Amino acid sequence: MEDFIKKTAEYIVSSKHVVALTGAGISVESGIPPFRGKGGLWEKFDPMEVAHIDSFMNNPEKVWRLLISEMKELLVSAKPNAAHLGLARLEELGLLKTVITQNIDGLHQMAGNKDVIEFHGSFAWLRCLDCGSREQTVEVDLSHMPPRCDCGGIYRPECVFFGETIPMQDLDRSQIAASTCDLMLVVGTSAIVQPAAFMPVIAKQSGATVIEINPEPTPLTGTTSTLLVQGKAGKAMRKITAEVGRIIAEKQR
Repeated sequence: MEDFIKKTAEYIVSSKHVVALTGAGISVESGIPPFRGKGGLWEKFDPMEVAHIDSFMNNPEKVWRLLISEMKELLVSAKPNAAHLGLARLEELGLLKTVITQNIDGLHQMAGNKDVIEFHGSFAWLRCLDCGSREQTVEVDLSHMPPRCDCGGIYRPECVFFGETIPMQDLDRSQIAASTCDLMLVVGTSAIVQPAAFMPVIAKQSGATVIEINPEPTPLTGTTSTLLVQGKAGKAMRKITAEVGRIIAEKQR
């Protein structure tokens, strides 16, 4: 693993346009469970019952009580971990240009990343179905379900529900970022959910190097990606960022 950490840092420092694609695995270490897989939210809830736009529109109170209120509590307590902070540091150094995330927790922005494409929207903000006004989720009073705007309209999260399409501007920006980068870091994602999972393929086909940072191999491993840094995202990114700092300091001597 240490050799791959060093190689990844060397790739980052020598690249001109680095983009990161992140998934649920990067936020697990912040206490946010994934939706899929062992321990995921879909083991507790039927996604078609609580996460489909038709379910929300037909019975917003039920969806708020079963799913969204639980997500609010997670968001209140969750803080960026070393993986989020590492990516923010790479952006601060001028090395990382864009983060494309499948996550809806807002932790990349909290860590300090400025250019974040939220592929599936965000749970961190709510929007009124009637007047369109926005409010931070952590600031909304949940004593009455579903929570309502001052105008009387029902709030909905700004995430993409099942049955809704990815916002075209986010899809377009993601495809542009993937096709113009020379290095893509794939951090904490199984690379299964489309269309986000196709971004590394676009990067590879456009001539970029793809490096994975994941606990286990994925469908990208050995085909699309050049390296797999196998391990937890926080630990790996902490070491990669430290090595990047060492290389830069060495060059400045």
